[in-house]
Amino acid sequence: MKVLLDTNIIIHREANRIVQQDIGQLFNWLDKLHYEKYVHPITILEIKNYQNKQVVETFTVKLDSYHLIKHQLPFSINVQNISKEIDVNDNDINDTHLINEVYEGRIDILITQDKKIHFKANKLGISNKVFKIQSFLEKVTSENPDLVNYNVLAVKKADFAEVDINDSFFDSFREDYNEFNDWYKSKFDKVCYVCYSDNYLI
Repeated sequence: MKVLLDTNIIIHREANRIVQQDIGQLFNWLDKLHYEKYVHPITILEIKNYQNKQVVETFTVKLDSYHLIKHQLPFSINVQNISKEIDVNDNDINDTHLINEVYEGRIDILITQDKKIHFKANKLGISNKVFKIQSFLEKVTSENPDLVNYNVLAVKKADFAEVDINDSFFDSFREDYNEFNDWYKSKFDKVCYVCYSDNYLI
C-alpha cells in the first residue's frame, strides 16, 4: 500500500515540538502495516523553503526513510477541471498535484490535514482514499484489532466534564460540526467511556 504524506504531515513529524499529538501513532501504524511512505517532489521543495531550518535539516537527514515520487503525473481532464474551478494560487495547484496522484491510481492513500484537499477529493469522488490523521487511525484500528496493543490502553468511566474538550482527538469533530463545543458542554454531567494510549485520548 502506497501512502502519500502531505507537507503538513511531514513538518509535524520532523518538528522538534509536538504540534499534532497523534502523529506518532500515525507513523507507528504505517510501520505496523508495512505501508510505503511516499513524498511528492513538491513537498521536497516546500520543506526546503520552510522557515524552521531545524525541520529542514532533520527532514533532509531522514529523507531516505521515505519513497520519493520522481516525476509528477500531468493532470487528468477531471483534475484539470477541478483545478480551474477551485485553485486560486500556486499553493492550491501544488495540493492538486498530490490529489492527482491518488486520482490516477499511482498512490493508494493520501494523508493530509488540509481542508481544501479534502474538498477536492470529495468533488473527484475519491474521498475514501484521502484521510486526516484521526480518520486514518480510526480506520486502521477498526480494520486491524489484532494489531492494537491493548496492554497500553486504559479504558475508564468518566464524566464528559472530566475529559479535556480541547484535546486534539476532537479537532476533526470541531471542523465538521460548528456546534460541537456547545453540544459537548451540554453533556458535562453525562457519563462517557474514554480510552487512552500513551496518555493520549484515542
